[in-house]
Amino acid sequence: MFLEAGLLTRRSVRQFEAGRKIPHSDIEDLLKIAMYAPSGCNRQPWEFVVVEDEKVKEKITEIHPHASFLKDASAAIVVCGDTNQELDENFWVVDTSAAVENLLLAIHGKGLGGCWCAIYPYEDRMKAFQNLLGLPENVKPNALVVVGYPVKTPPQPKDRFKPEKIHYNKW
Repeated sequence: MFLEAGLLTRRSVRQFEAGRKIPHSDIEDLLKIAMYAPSGCNRQPWEFVVVEDEKVKEKITEIHPHASFLKDASAAIVVCGDTNQELDENFWVVDTSAAVENLLLAIHGKGLGGCWCAIYPYEDRMKAFQNLLGLPENVKPNALVVVGYPVKTPPQPKDRFKPEKIHYNKW
């Protein structure tokens, strides 16, 4: 069943095979799936910056306090939102978050590992990424997705299903 083989087995990966690169054709496959995410009125305000340059990756680890494992990963994908393309104010955050989830599922489906590291809502972090990557003022970074070949298979996920969190018709 797909749920057990895919959705329920995706885990965050923070240990990668150093020096192993992902082919650009695979990166494009991942981004194609990310772009199939839903968005408000199908505006698709997302933009993606793929970072493979070792010097830029190192600078990212200096900017982001929780991305030290990027040093061994193949790439970083910074998922951004174009505020000129969003449906309404701050919809870019919701739309790009849906793209991030699609991206993470695609990464897992390709047998790669990935981890979502928040950029938004931290203003200082957002500004630092805008400066580092030369983003226009209307393009806001939402998330850093670190991607690479996992060193080991992540442990099987614990059961996260909690029926007590489900409410029908009212609280």
